Amino acid sequence: MTSTLQALIWDVDGTLAETERDGHRAAFNAAFAELGLPWRWSEARYGELLAVTGGKERILFYLENHRSQDPKPASNLNQFIAEMHRKKTDYYNHLLEENPIPLRPGIKRLLLEARQHHLQLAIATTTNLINVETLLKHSLSPTAIQWFSVISAGDIVSAKKPAPDIYFHALQALNLSPANCIAFEDSYNGLQAALGAQLPTLITVNDYTRHEDFTGALLVLDHLGEPDHPCQKLAGPTPLNSNCVEVNLLRSLLPQ
Repeated sequence: MTSTLQALIWDVDGTLAETERDGHRAAFNAAFAELGLPWRWSEARYGELLAVTGGKERILFYLENHRSQDPKPASNLNQFIAEMHRKKTDYYNHLLEENPIPLRPGIKRLLLEARQHHLQLAIATTTNLINVETLLKHSLSPTAIQWFSVISAGDIVSAKKPAPDIYFHALQALNLSPANCIAFEDSYNGLQAALGAQLPTLITVNDYTRHEDFTGALLVLDHLGEPDHPCQKLAGPTPLNSNCVEVNLLRSLLPQ
């Protein structure tokens, strides 16, 4: 049975842009400093913490596993974490406005091509909606938020990746079968979430994720490629006979 490609569903952090190391990590450290906490997440530590999806969840994990001897807040712990995360979000969005983080190679090109082919675009991410909007506005286009039919983000579902819930939410909003979509991810947790929703998935690795297990992905690439900056296949059963990922290639990845 032939599946027709109708939508592309995108993760954000690490997939659309390299926002983790110099974006989210820096914002977390700024929030810790403002609150007078003796915490600082190095690049290596943050790489370890990325195994936990969700910013508030990441803070709780760090507190319980790396700062277990720290005095706990006298008030509600969840409230304390939520306030810390709010400050971090403020820092992150200010950073994106002042120093936009560039999109990864091939992202803008493929998004524009997908629109020309009348494919729907969607986002499925654990990051906050405001983070998505700010990144798209300052790194892609002031009107880019309007390019996406569906944005499933943040706490709109309770179970974060690797649970598939955020993808189920996006698929329901698109009113499409997973067989008619391709997901774009950069991490093991993201791949598990997409596969859990039965979505064909293409991986573009980054420095934090390149050694993770991507069994089940259609393709594992270093990036999506540009005509003058070819992408390289790292793994996956599907041949790559192109310098960059284009809509026709994506269509060929679905069952014929």
